[in-house]
Amino acid sequence: MLVAVGINLYLPYLMRLVIDGLTEHSLDQAALVRLLATYLGLGVVSVVFSRLLRKIPLKLSHKIEYELRADVFEHLTGLDQEYFRGERTGDLMTRMSSDVNLVRDAIGQGLLQGIRTVAVLVLASIVMALTEPSLALLVVALYLPMVGIFFLILRVMRVRQKDLQEHVSEVSNFSQESFSGIRCIKGFALERRRNAQFEELNSGLIKKTMMMQASRQSLWPFMAFWFCLGMILILNLGGRKIIAGELTLGTLTQFIQYLLYMQWPLLALSWTTSLMQRGKVSWDRIREILDREPKIKHRTSNVEPDEFRSQNMEPQNVEVDGRSPSEFDIPCSTFCGSTSSSIEFHNVGLTIDGREFLHNVFLEIPAGTTLGITGPTGSGKTLLVSLVARLMDATNGAVKVGGTDVRDLPLGQLRGMIGFAAQEPVLFSRTLEHNIGFGVVKPDKDLIGWAAEVAHLRSDVESFPEQYQTMLGERGVTLSGGQRQRTAISRAIARRPGILILDDVLSAVDTQTEAAIMEKLQPVMNERTTLFVSHRISTLHYADEIIVIEDGRITQRGSHAELIRQPGYYAELNTMQQLEEKLEEGS
Repeated sequence: MLVAVGINLYLPYLMRLVIDGLTEHSLDQAALVRLLATYLGLGVVSVVFSRLLRKIPLKLSHKIEYELRADVFEHLTGLDQEYFRGERTGDLMTRMSSDVNLVRDAIGQGLLQGIRTVAVLVLASIVMALTEPSLALLVVALYLPMVGIFFLILRVMRVRQKDLQEHVSEVSNFSQESFSGIRCIKGFALERRRNAQFEELNSGLIKKTMMMQASRQSLWPFMAFWFCLGMILILNLGGRKIIAGELTLGTLTQFIQYLLYMQWPLLALSWTTSLMQRGKVSWDRIREILDREPKIKHRTSNVEPDEFRSQNMEPQNVEVDGRSPSEFDIPCSTFCGSTSSSIEFHNVGLTIDGREFLHNVFLEIPAGTTLGITGPTGSGKTLLVSLVARLMDATNGAVKVGGTDVRDLPLGQLRGMIGFAAQEPVLFSRTLEHNIGFGVVKPDKDLIGWAAEVAHLRSDVESFPEQYQTMLGERGVTLSGGQRQRTAISRAIARRPGILILDDVLSAVDTQTEAAIMEKLQPVMNERTTLFVSHRISTLHYADEIIVIEDGRITQRGSHAELIRQPGYYAELNTMQQLEEKLEEGS
């Protein structure tokens, strides 16, 4: 930058020597050729360094864009559920894309034009002052009020830019929700209403964009007018000095060349500052993400990484439908159970937003045990199992896995030994094979096939034209509700976890399919600690022990045979479901 600007400030001096020499007839042909050759040579060097001046900051900005986007994504994946409950997906997408791009432009073009503008204005002012102080003083007096007006406009731009970026997030979020919920929109025939709502949002975006551009674009004509005014004043004052014999034509030409050279940096100053303002607003929005600390973090302790496995069971072979691994032509390692761990809840309570959801829960689940969990809707079943995987932390008390508080275990290690299947599974817009093997580092076809077989999904897959290569729509929209749940079961067991959590994953399947799944799933459950949330008695009776949660408290506990003889929620649920079965048989 210094070389490029220095040469461009020296070239008008060479022009002055040529003009004054020719005007005064003191320049011979040899001297003229030397000056022109020097002018050409320095011009070539200036072009080379000017190219480097563009390349370096622009390349730097793209590297920073890459690093920043990677850092933001990594930070977002480390944040807990509480953060995402309060944030909209569309807004996060805007910050990951539009805001990061604006920060890149501010660093790239902003750095490029910014340093060049500062260098040109400072160095040109020094050279002009040394060349002709009176003309230099005129230029300074002219541009000082311009700078004041300039920064007043920038303050308005900053406010409008922030408002604009927030509205862009609104449009992005509205679009994301509309496309995700397109089946609901079409089901209610609300396309016209949704289009009208989008048109209103879009109109608001246009208005705010135009307001922002009105502030931004006013800088260009303002700067151009001030430049023309400066040129008139310099020609007037300089012309008078030439007439009076106080200034040479070459010196005035040199001054005009400096003013022309300063024209682009001065005009670019408005554009550059606009970039910087937009980049600052976007950076503040990105920093809000980076400054947010996850509440779910493991605390430093002296626990050895594998100490909590001391109570685990040794892995054993698992049979499916009474067949050994060799009958499936699948390696034994695919069927081997993972080491399981005991789970303990010691006086656990959970409060969210001032409301208490779990109260004084005491529970011990030995390694290799299947625990059934049931209770009314909203009683805290899902919250209880979420504490094991530390999707949230208990407000008081402790949850232990293998005798170690889960808060003392690295999150990656804890969750790496858990297979979690939710009632409303999230499937990705990739192949069925990818979704089943999502939790495995290097899934193979044998493992995928075994997991699908256990979840009673294999026969469905074989009926698909592309089978395991079938592309799923967003959130698995191309599958039925039952198929999505069975895919979630396959994904959970494919990683052969030590702890298996199944949160009401059979609610969307019929009773015959449920029985087939449980018959194949039970041997897998027997080799690991399993938490099975369900409202169906036909599913719960497979559990070694069952607990009933009501209003965040464990009100009943025992085996299926024990609980149906006790008055309470479980016996009533059993009676109700038996009556429903008889009514279905009668119909």
